[in-house]
Amino acid sequence: MSICVIGGTGHIGKNLVSMLLEDGADFTVLTSGRSPVPTGDGWDRVKRVECSYGSDEWAACLQDLAPSVLIDILGNDAPGTYQAVKSTCKHFILCGSVWMFGEPQSVPTPDETQTPCPFEGYNRRYEEMQALFKTAARDGIAYNAVMPPNICGPYKIPLDGHGGRSIEVHKAHQRGEPCPLPAPGNNLVGPCDAWDVAQGFFLSCKQPDKANGHIFNVGAPYALTSKKFIETYGEIYGTEIPIDWYGWKEYSEEIIPEFGANFHFGAHMCPDLTKIHKQLGYVPKYTPEQTMERAVDWMRAEGLL
Repeated sequence: MSICVIGGTGHIGKNLVSMLLEDGADFTVLTSGRSPVPTGDGWDRVKRVECSYGSDEWAACLQDLAPSVLIDILGNDAPGTYQAVKSTCKHFILCGSVWMFGEPQSVPTPDETQTPCPFEGYNRRYEEMQALFKTAARDGIAYNAVMPPNICGPYKIPLDGHGGRSIEVHKAHQRGEPCPLPAPGNNLVGPCDAWDVAQGFFLSCKQPDKANGHIFNVGAPYALTSKKFIETYGEIYGTEIPIDWYGWKEYSEEIIPEFGANFHFGAHMCPDLTKIHKQLGYVPKYTPEQTMERAVDWMRAEGLL
């Protein structure tokens, strides 16, 4: 089995590569070369090919690799990528996001459409993802998707209390400066360690028959209220972070008007993990508090704080 991982040097990919190395898998990482290649941890044994996603050489590069399993973590052009590998591919695994389901109507939220997705890019990719289920079934290729919530843990600045990934906001949290939130602060935030996201891809890869035809949520074992989310940062930073409370209208229109940011504190993010646990044996390794602490430890180790 020859595996190709698109996005293997990124936040999720680094963890997936570690799992594949430990498993002794035959795999190649396809990377644009923009992200630094890690050193140590077996990366000297990782086969790498540089090619930018969607470039003129993209299809030819994939065809030359001729993978039997294609794991597309980036998902920028899933239909084109699928067409490039379908002659050799036996299993196509695509990454999405729980945001593609739209605003949740129940919690925990099942791995299916809830409301129309309010984000144009995610909406397009979700439509492509769903269309590929029919195409792959027609072509006799196993196909499934993995849907993470907010990704946390080492290698990337984690979600901050303003709904972004700003090191300056984290420095403000570290100083104990007030953080704005919409009252009453009981919407659910679901930081999920990148290791646990990678686990979803790894388990899918190992069990193609059980994964085929399914969309799987991944996530932490539970979510935090937005109030607890900020309090957890206070505990990690060793300070109290006061919360300034606002009504939703003022918060979303004046305080944090960017939709992609305020959506984190307006809609629930608590994916239901029942299906992936039952079918693939998925069990999250890290709680939200643990992955947030891991992310802060990484920022400190990198000299960002």
